[in-house]
Amino acid sequence: MYMKEFKKVLESKMKIRFHDCDPFNHLNNARYIDYIVTARGDQLIDNYGLDIYKLAKEKGIGWVSAQTQISYISPALLMEEVIIETKLIDFTEKSLHVEAFMWDANKTKIKAIMWAKLVHFNISTQKSISHNTELMELFSNVVNKIPFDTDFETRVKHLKKIQI
Repeated sequence: MYMKEFKKVLESKMKIRFHDCDPFNHLNNARYIDYIVTARGDQLIDNYGLDIYKLAKEKGIGWVSAQTQISYISPALLMEEVIIETKLIDFTEKSLHVEAFMWDANKTKIKAIMWAKLVHFNISTQKSISHNTELMELFSNVVNKIPFDTDFETRVKHLKKIQI
């Protein structure tokens, strides 16, 4: 049986828009998360055929944010093109742990690093649920674990040191 190869690191480009910026023409801190979440949703559809919005609408299931950690490294500026890179770094029967980077257009400067822990959720019962077999198989194929056990702050410090 042929097993489809999936990318483990997903990327997309976005442009920083005026209405998302503060008076200094920097992307507003709260909007970094919006850009990353929007990019991740599109990346899941484009790369895995996983439409989280369709799942929520048709099956009443989805993922809710249980924890978000973000570190702002350098400002994203008005009309700047950025690259959003995301990957699944861990998962359990009921949760996902996603890492995301916002890079400059050349991927030489990190703008922000984000970790999000998401819990699989049934909208009608308002309770967490287990991932089905199909989702667990997908997650097994795309997980891209960090090569060392670490916390968010240590990860950020490490990435700042090795940044080009």
